[in-house]
Amino acid sequence: MSGPVYSDEPTRVQQLITEFLSGQSGRKVGAGSLDVDLVAGADARDDCAVYEFNSPLTLVVGSDYVRGPKFVLYELGLLSGFDIGYYLAIANVSDVAAMGATPIGLLSVVRYPHDVDDAAFREVIAGIHQGCTDCGTLNVGGDIGNAERIILSATAFGVCRPGGALMRGGARPGDLLCVTGACGLLGAAVAYFPRRDSFAGSLPDETEKRLLDSWKHPRARVAEGRILGERGHATACQDTSDGLKATVEQIMRASGVGFRVVEDEVPLDPAVERVAELMGVEPLALAMSASSDFQLAFTMNPGNLEKCRADFADAGLEFHVIGEANETGRAESVNRRNVSRPLPGVAWKHQKTDISLLAAGPPKDR
Repeated sequence: MSGPVYSDEPTRVQQLITEFLSGQSGRKVGAGSLDVDLVAGADARDDCAVYEFNSPLTLVVGSDYVRGPKFVLYELGLLSGFDIGYYLAIANVSDVAAMGATPIGLLSVVRYPHDVDDAAFREVIAGIHQGCTDCGTLNVGGDIGNAERIILSATAFGVCRPGGALMRGGARPGDLLCVTGACGLLGAAVAYFPRRDSFAGSLPDETEKRLLDSWKHPRARVAEGRILGERGHATACQDTSDGLKATVEQIMRASGVGFRVVEDEVPLDPAVERVAELMGVEPLALAMSASSDFQLAFTMNPGNLEKCRADFADAGLEFHVIGEANETGRAESVNRRNVSRPLPGVAWKHQKTDISLLAAGPPKDR
């Protein structure tokens, strides 16, 4: 039985990732009226990918580094190289989707230590490739090389009609505040698994699987973003990769408005509620705290609500109205007794690494 193989970088590029890059050059990568051709993709083996824009377009570009020494579920052996590669692609495409753009390509940077063999390296590349494929786009190149540990970064590109990019700063008093789905699953997973043996009880297998699947199979809301952008429904939009509380506060500051969130209207996933019960914290606080769920939080004029609901329903999608923008300059929530308070939970701070401690405090009656 042969042991692990450790090829040099040129060999890895030549032999191990060719299957993920073939057939790119000459493909049309736009959608609908977004007329874009990928003239030279990664399979051309040039220094850069080359695009031709055949109609007036707006280019949207975003970059994210997602792999560091505290990617805790990977360190615990609960996520594979494929999973973190997949997550890299989704995290970057999600930013493009939040701008209402169609993704047309991803550039990836994969750095790895010397003890990563060819099979483990290929697994990461396969995850990136699958994430791009599931988002309807391509990994068109980037960089690979050595580092002290696995480090992943990427840049995603998207296009939309001129002037059609969704920004954080467009919300106005009276706009509805909406979110495409329940938040907090990824944060709940990181809060639960490192401390699983310390809780007085454990979660059912199906709940643990749902928590892990939120990391293994995250989804960039590309279709939702395109509907919001192309049909002019949203006045402001952002993905919830920093958690719902942080997202609402960031839109608030960028737009110069306040927000009133109705607590009973915020969707809660049962798995998040189960983790909150074990932690002894308020479910809503955990749901709104730091969590890379890649939902879209957006605002819209109330007059667009029914048409937007119909457009989402036609695509098999949905969203939830959770509040309203106002002139207060504060982000508050209100419970069923009409008692208001600052938004529950703790927003993501990049200096913090242990998000299991973010949602703290005694349970409260919603």
